Amino acid sequence: MRCVDATLLVSLSGAGPRTLHRCAELAEQLDARGVALSMLFTPSAEDGSPRVAEWMRQRVRQGDAVLLHGYDHRIRAEFASLPAHEARLRLIAAGAALDRAGLRASAFAPPRWRVSRGTLEALRNHGFRVCADLSTVRDLTTGEVARARVQGFGSQHQRTETVRCFALVLSAARAARRGGLVRLGVDARDLRRPGRRQAFLDAVDVALENGAASRTYVTALPARLAAAP
Repeated sequence: MRCVDATLLVSLSGAGPRTLHRCAELAEQLDARGVALSMLFTPSAEDGSPRVAEWMRQRVRQGDAVLLHGYDHRIRAEFASLPAHEARLRLIAAGAALDRAGLRASAFAPPRWRVSRGTLEALRNHGFRVCADLSTVRDLTTGEVARARVQGFGSQHQRTETVRCFALVLSAARAARRGGLVRLGVDARDLRRPGRRQAFLDAVDVALENGAASRTYVTALPARLAAAP
């Protein structure tokens, strides 16, 4: 059986007016590497500001993708335990907010990367194609699932930051060599720390050096399924 080449998925969450310049810098650095960006959008958070929405629209025109990232950012793990009917109501409200921002999303990444079965059902009924949780990326149309854990910084204590940065780069290299999905996620707040920002770019670089091909969450699964033996 032929080994399927690695696929690199890079996501950004938490974009806001105060962090937009750092987000734009990251996007430019990814552009220089030929790496697409999957932008996580939460309508009720600062993501929904006109400046951020305009930046995301511009990035979409350049080949990046928008993922709906919940609706109310004040609720932790908002879609982790919702039944289908409650998830449906929140998705309706989020869809209306996306329309007002001039954005479209066919992929969903739940807050805290945790999703309930009811939410998966509601997403299918609303025409979403992809759902990405902490350890899987699901094609909601075909039912296919690719298993890979998203790698990022989380809420690590400052004293462990050097170790965590090093581990992120090692994880990216290992996943790329295995030929699976390499999922790297960064929060806009992490970009304030030079060590984290550089480690994230190092992880992108090592994945590319080990043969990973860049895609967005919208295009990742169809491409991998077509390449499968």
